[in-house]
Amino acid sequence: MQKTEIKKPELLAPAGDLEKLKIVINYGADAVYLGGESFGLRAKAKNFTPEEMAEGISYAHAHGVKVYVTCNIFAHNYDLKDMEAYFKSLYDMKADAVLIADPGVFYIAKKAAPGLSIHISTQANNTNYMSANFWKELGAERIVAARELSLVEIGDMVKNADIEVEAFVHGAMCISYSGRCLLSAYFTGRDANRGACTHPCRWKYYITEATREGELLPVSEDERGTYIFNSKDLCMIEHIPELVKSGIRSFKIEGRIKTAYYGAVTVKAYREAIDDYFKDPGLYESKKPYYLEELKKASYRGFTTGFYFGRPDSESQIYENSAYIKNYDFIGLVKEYDSKTGIALIEQRNKFSVGDEVEFLCAGGENFKQKIDEIIDIEGGLRESAPHAQELIKIKTAKAVKCMDIMRRKAAL
Repeated sequence: MQKTEIKKPELLAPAGDLEKLKIVINYGADAVYLGGESFGLRAKAKNFTPEEMAEGISYAHAHGVKVYVTCNIFAHNYDLKDMEAYFKSLYDMKADAVLIADPGVFYIAKKAAPGLSIHISTQANNTNYMSANFWKELGAERIVAARELSLVEIGDMVKNADIEVEAFVHGAMCISYSGRCLLSAYFTGRDANRGACTHPCRWKYYITEATREGELLPVSEDERGTYIFNSKDLCMIEHIPELVKSGIRSFKIEGRIKTAYYGAVTVKAYREAIDDYFKDPGLYESKKPYYLEELKKASYRGFTTGFYFGRPDSESQIYENSAYIKNYDFIGLVKEYDSKTGIALIEQRNKFSVGDEVEFLCAGGENFKQKIDEIIDIEGGLRESAPHAQELIKIKTAKAVKCMDIMRRKAAL
């Protein structure tokens, strides 16, 4: 019997704006997902104007990277007005696919742009292989598995459905079923299912007893309240073999409203982990602690494997606070590098000074640390520090760097 070849999965990264798109592509994403100014579920992301989207798609395609556009709101009647024109414009821009959850939106997309590929969003709650086959028969090319599925369930879906399966492998978890949250609309009038979530799952809560009006009772002994809905972040970097063997076609990183630095760190870690596993499983196993430590250099809330190996328990929640753990600061972005002089032009993002030890996060190469011996301003003068956001300065680097490499430093305690 002929052995079936296991394909290397696609690494799919978030792109909240044009800079983030270029950075995650630089750090190794195979595809990106982004939102336009309408019909997506991340209103807080900067999102893309039509001009920016056209530029982003062109940039991605020039680097062999695909672009998927989110159109995954649950639409009301008044949302439908401009949808046909929007889907036609995405097709004309050569978007590789759109992400859709609402059957009505799906119908409009098929009618307006028959050649446009459609992926079914996690919002559509695909929890079984028959629903996957249903969408396949309607013309979808991929489904994003519901976050509530185990690895075994996803494997069964892959075996029994003739459609690509995409799944989240890293990032923030939603307390509500596949992201279909009503809390935001209830508390603030901002509908999470139409892109305006206020993340009430991160707020602190008390309970009250019916006969004790006005008396607030903490669920746990903490004067600050309790964060009963606050999940740790999903992290599957230590389980690449299991994910690959399940047949998941696309490994998705959450985070369109996260920083460009977050995108660079997570994409580089997963790129290396996937490539190392396919090169040599033993190499991948030996580097697991390294991958995990790299991911911890971006802000996170602790890590969990979510539903992949069974239902989450109390260890998957954070009851004490809603804050991120932040170990490193993003302090500069390389804009240019002169190989003759070894001097890099840096766009500063946070203050740093002469004498600081910094680390360069290098796309496609090994990271390195060095001490800042000298800071030169754009006019050639010497400086003791670079305090102003997005100021252009020059420093001599210990090793060669490239445009869009990132400079970081340990966060102050």
